[in-house]
Amino acid sequence: MADVAEPLRATLVSGQWSDLSIRIRRGAEFIAIPLFALIASGLLFSLFLLALGKSPVEFYQLVYRGGFGTAFSLQNTFQRSAPLILTALAVAVPARIGLVMIGGEGALVLGGFASAAIAIPLVLGKFPPIPTLIVMAAAGMFIGAVWVGIVGYLRHARGVNETISSLLLTYIGIAIMNFFVEGSLRDLSNPNKPSTMPLGDAYMIGKIPGTDVHWGLAIGIALAIVLHVLLTRTTFGFAVRVAGGNARAALAQGLPVGRLIVICCMIAGLCAGLAGFFEVAAIQGRANASLAAGYGFTGILVAFLARHNPVAIIPVAIMFGGIVASGGLIQRRMDLPDATVLVLQGLTFVVLLASETLYGRFRIFQVSGTADRT
Repeated sequence: MADVAEPLRATLVSGQWSDLSIRIRRGAEFIAIPLFALIASGLLFSLFLLALGKSPVEFYQLVYRGGFGTAFSLQNTFQRSAPLILTALAVAVPARIGLVMIGGEGALVLGGFASAAIAIPLVLGKFPPIPTLIVMAAAGMFIGAVWVGIVGYLRHARGVNETISSLLLTYIGIAIMNFFVEGSLRDLSNPNKPSTMPLGDAYMIGKIPGTDVHWGLAIGIALAIVLHVLLTRTTFGFAVRVAGGNARAALAQGLPVGRLIVICCMIAGLCAGLAGFFEVAAIQGRANASLAAGYGFTGILVAFLARHNPVAIIPVAIMFGGIVASGGLIQRRMDLPDATVLVLQGLTFVVLLASETLYGRFRIFQVSGTADRT
């Protein structure tokens, strides 16, 4: 009996190591190619700087110093990373079901505006701060979920391309906020910049103890982990992956593909709306044009670079948060526009999209019998 059991045990162990090897080699491809895209975009941007007569070495030194070099710069980076995590999640969740949704900026703006608007009567009525913040957060998430949910409904019911509809809804959302902020909800005591009534310090979200970073970072990280578990360890996540891989096969198996599309879009809008709430309740203290700071668009790059993995979004968002945070230092030291970092982001996105053609082309990442891309 022992003679039979030993070969069987050896076969099982060998099979386990083989499966682990396959997973490592496949996973390495999803790390190596985005890393290559980052390096390639950095080299191309260096050529751009040399053409301007600037030093690439000095630029990257200032990026490190302005984003990660001191405790102050690191906290500034974390502060800017919070909305990037949430807006990247707004791209990553629909991507799991095969949608390219780029409307996080509009949901963030409308979510922040809704939070500020619903706070006005509560602040004037001296409603307690904590219940007020809860209502504000709920309003921001609800409006964001409904706004992006429209994109999912249009895709399911009318076959409207979600990339186009979400982008158009972004500009509509910003226009709606400007209409009210410059009109009926404008704070007349602030003639310089149209905005809603200020919340006041009592109604602002505090900092994480021992830091100058607001609680949006911690909640964003927690939400990324929760969504990772939801998408990889639950029947809902399995259904989403099946529908994203082959919608016709999912329909043949009786999965409610249309409902899954709408739910994924609403989760995305909820994340972006929550980012808008934190921008109002932790940073701005009111709704104004500063809400449209481009976090929703940078979140697209973060999500693509992280391969739409909610957990991988966290370090990528921190990296880009540091790049954004260093913009002011680069402007002062190198006499370059603050928008220079946007050029770097755009170039990174283009190279990243081009690198998609590299998947499945390197033999080192392939396993016999699994050469086809999955």
